[in-house]
Amino acid sequence: MQSARLASLAAGLLILSVYPVAASAQLAVSANDGKSQLVEGNAVAMETPIPDSVTILDFSVSPPKVVADIAAPASIVGPPSSVAIAPDLSFALVTAAMKVDPADPKKMAPDNRMSVIDLKANPPAVSSTVETGAGPSGVAINASGTLALVCNRAEGTVSVFTIAGKELTAAGKVALGEAKSGPSAVAFTPDGKMAFVTRDGDSKISVLNIDGNKVEAQKREIIAGIKPYPLDITASGDLAAAGNVGGGSGDADTVSLIDVKANPPRVVDTITVGQTPEHLKISPDGKFIAVTVQNGTNKPKSSPFYNDNSLAVILAIDGKKLSKVTESKIGRWCQGAAWSKDGKMLVVQSATDQEIEAYSFDGKELKPVGTIPIKGRPAGIAAASK
Repeated sequence: MQSARLASLAAGLLILSVYPVAASAQLAVSANDGKSQLVEGNAVAMETPIPDSVTILDFSVSPPKVVADIAAPASIVGPPSSVAIAPDLSFALVTAAMKVDPADPKKMAPDNRMSVIDLKANPPAVSSTVETGAGPSGVAINASGTLALVCNRAEGTVSVFTIAGKELTAAGKVALGEAKSGPSAVAFTPDGKMAFVTRDGDSKISVLNIDGNKVEAQKREIIAGIKPYPLDITASGDLAAAGNVGGGSGDADTVSLIDVKANPPRVVDTITVGQTPEHLKISPDGKFIAVTVQNGTNKPKSSPFYNDNSLAVILAIDGKKLSKVTESKIGRWCQGAAWSKDGKMLVVQSATDQEIEAYSFDGKELKPVGTIPIKGRPAGIAAASK
């Protein structure tokens, strides 16, 4: 099966279904790393890498269907929020945090590229590539489609880009702490007046004030837990959630709920979810949080904390409290998660198994409905609808 996937990729890296991307009112975009593998708990360069790629999915059907695969730089390093889709579904942004080190093909080095993918083109294609800071990871686009923010994990900054149509223009950077502060994930409030940024390097969450193209960091920084990494905000803008990945030493880690409307914003609840909450995504109705938990699958098999499966944990949001609804075993070295528009389908990425897994959700249980094979290792994902 793997050899067939590689042959298909080498043949062209562009597979388009019988209907155009624009025909679907619900899309998901998966960024796939073709150069990395997990060896004894470490992400290292493959001896025979394949091109990184981006898979576009029709998210209006269950399980989702592949619409197109295109070549574009991607990276499994950093949180799986490395993809953002424009509100009108016209384009997507995909960051590339790491690349093969030009001086040593056995090592990785920070990249500084972000691809703009034209989703309206037939077939979809990379329309431009913009330069970010070092190690671009989490990316977000505001609700009006006029501003994008990119977390540069290797230099402690956030890049600001203005958007006109599908054209991005660099509009400066915001420094957050020291160079090793590790800006990881970013999310706008619905009104576009604030954004939150996790910093796994110094265990802080920054709040950014936004006025047009002017972006500034508030002096007060939120302390949610050890190494906050994934982040999301409810569609109403009342609450945010951050996953705290901890020290990676086998202890159970946490997810924190943040009251966005409080002055100043603050953590109001925290719950344990298991080892390493890699990604989280709040359901469109704001009632649930899907958390992908590594559960030790990213550790050496000799580790006492190793497990042979990751977990998808569903949390309920009740007012300003979190509670656990259910969990399900999923593939190994899990990455991103995305909800369908109605919140009845959840997809999660399994990097080791090189697939995206789809589950139905009835408010109480997750049930598998299918898998989608992926070229490379699915590393970041976003879904959008209109």
